[in-house]
Amino acid sequence: QVQLVESGGGLVQAGGSLRLSCVASGRTLSTNVMGWFRQRPGKEREFVAGISRSSGSTYYADSVKGRFTISGNNAKNTVYLQMNSLNSEDTAVYYCASAARTVYYYDRSSSYDYWGQGTQVTVSS
Repeated sequence: QVQLVESGGGLVQAGGSLRLSCVASGRTLSTNVMGWFRQRPGKEREFVAGISRSSGSTYYADSVKGRFTISGNNAKNTVYLQMNSLNSEDTAVYYCASAARTVYYYDRSSSYDYWGQGTQVTVSS
C-alpha cells in the first residue's frame, strides 16, 4: 500500500502562483509513476501532469503546458506541482496519484493505483 498526502492548496488571485506537494509513504519503492489530476466544479476528473520516477520524463495536459511544472524528489518521496499564471479555470480539487506498474497512458486515471485525498485550489478573478 502507498499513502499519498497533498498540501499547498489555497486561495490565490488570478495571475498568481501556488506550489502543491504530495508526500508518499508506505511501499514507495514500488512507485513507478506519479501524477496530478484535478476535478473542477461540475466536471470529470482530468489529467494535469505526470512524471516517471526512473527517467524523470514529464507529461502535461495541453491546458497547463507552459504554466505548470511537475517535479520530484525521490529521496523525499515527494512530487511537486508548480502552478504559475493561474486563472479561474484552474479552480479545482487537485489529486496526487501513483502507479506501481508500467504506465503507457499517463493521462488515464485507470493507470494509477493509489490516490490522495485532494487539496483545494481556488483562483479568484
